[in-house]
Amino acid sequence: MSLEVLIYIFTGLFSLAIFLFIFYPAGQSVETEDKTRLAYLYERKDVVYENLRDLNFEHKAGKFTEADFDSMRENMEAEAARILAEIENLEVVKA
Repeated sequence: MSLEVLIYIFTGLFSLAIFLFIFYPAGQSVETEDKTRLAYLYERKDVVYENLRDLNFEHKAGKFTEADFDSMRENMEAEAARILAEIENLEVVKA
């Protein structure tokens, strides 16, 4: 065999190995934990509270007018209230 043929074979095998490495599914699949509605609501509550803290900080920094701040704060507080009410309902049913 000539050197040129060996180079073609080597590059073909190398390309195949790279293709299989990238696109072949791994033997180990990562299983994620299924979230319950209650777990999701607790995470969402934390996000809304963090957003309220950020909103207050940015308002104090002068990034929002008073009207914009009040509107956004009311919306976030209403969302937090809905989340807390649903959490309470789910915990009462669970207990």
